[in-house]
Amino acid sequence: MPTTVTTDRPTSTAAVLRPQEREVLSAVGCGLRDGEIAAALAIPEDAVAEHLARILLKLGLRDRTAAVVHAFDCGLVVPGRGPRTRPVKPVRGAVVVRPKEARIQISLLGPLRAWQDGRPLDLGHLRQQAVLAALALGAGRPLSRQELLDDVWGTETPAANVVPVYIYRLRKALRAGGGTDPVIERGPRGYRLAPGAVEVDVARMERLVSDIGKADRAGEPHETVRLCARALELFREEPLAGLPGPLAELERLRLTKRRIAIAQRKTQGLLRLGRDAEAIAELFSLSAAHPLDEPLAAMLMRALHRNGRQADALTVFERTRRFLADGLGVSPSRMLRETHRMILRGDEAGPGVLPLAGSVTGT
Repeated sequence: MPTTVTTDRPTSTAAVLRPQEREVLSAVGCGLRDGEIAAALAIPEDAVAEHLARILLKLGLRDRTAAVVHAFDCGLVVPGRGPRTRPVKPVRGAVVVRPKEARIQISLLGPLRAWQDGRPLDLGHLRQQAVLAALALGAGRPLSRQELLDDVWGTETPAANVVPVYIYRLRKALRAGGGTDPVIERGPRGYRLAPGAVEVDVARMERLVSDIGKADRAGEPHETVRLCARALELFREEPLAGLPGPLAELERLRLTKRRIAIAQRKTQGLLRLGRDAEAIAELFSLSAAHPLDEPLAAMLMRALHRNGRQADALTVFERTRRFLADGLGVSPSRMLRETHRMILRGDEAGPGVLPLAGSVTGT
C-alpha cells in the first residue's frame, strides 16, 4: 500500500494527542520498534500498538511511515536527534551560545552533489535529488507540494503523495553530520531550504556574474577575465546532469547558455588584453562543444580573421554551415553570413568587441 499523508498541513499534534501519545509518536519518528518503545516508556507492547492506532486515526494518517513523516513535519523529531519530548526553557538572563555548524555545500553545475565538512552526502535516487534541486533553485522561496510535483514530475504525477516522504529522507541525509536545526523548513506556503543553512554554487555563480558586469562596464579587462575564470571553474559537467523533470530540463538549458556567455565574455577580455592565442584556443574548445551555436562560431571567425588566419576562419564557417544543414535543416543566419562576407572582403574585424550568445552584464 502506498504511503501518503491525507492533509496538506499536519494537524496540530499538541492540541490533538495526549502526552503519552506524543511520546509514542516521537519514538515512532525516531524509528523505534514497538518492543523498544514499550521498554522506553515502561508500558505493555500491546498498549503501544493501541496508541499508534489512535494516533493514525486522530491525525488522519494512513500508516506508520506516514506517522514518521508527520513527526518530522510537525517538529516533534529533529533529524539526527532523539525525541523532542518537551521544549528546553532558557535561563532568564543567560546568553545562549550555539555551536557553529558547518554549512552544507550543494552543487548543481554538474551532477547534483552535496557535502558537509568535505564529506559527500547520500542524496538518494534521481527523483529525490530532483526535489532537492528544485528547493536549491528556489533560492529560499517556499515551494508547495503541487509546485514540487509540477517541477519534478510534470504531467507524470505519481500515484502516491511521495513529496513528504522524499522531504523526510532528504532531511535525514542533509543532517547526517549532526546539528539541531532542520535544513529543510516547512511553513504555511510550503517547503524551502533554511536561510543560511546551505551554500549553492548557482547562487555563487550569479554573484560572480554581477561582478563581471561591473568590471566590464568599468573597463577593467584583467578583472573581467579573472572573475570569468572563477565563474567557469564552478561548472563541473553539464548542469543538473541526469536529473528528471521539467524544471531540471529548463534549468539545464538556461545554465548551459549562461556558461557559454561567461566564456565568451572571458575571451573578449583576453582579446582586449592582446592575449589572442588564449582566446582563440578557448573559442575552438567552446565551438567544438556547441557546434550549432552561431554567435560562438562568428566570434571565433572574427578572432581568427583578426590574427591573419582567414583560411581557418572560412573553414569554421563551412563546418558550422554543414552542422546546421545536417542537424537542423537550416541555412546560416544573417549574422553568420555577414561575418563570412566581411572576411571575404578582408574588412577589419574590430578591436575585439564581438557578439555574445547571452547576457552577462550583471546589475
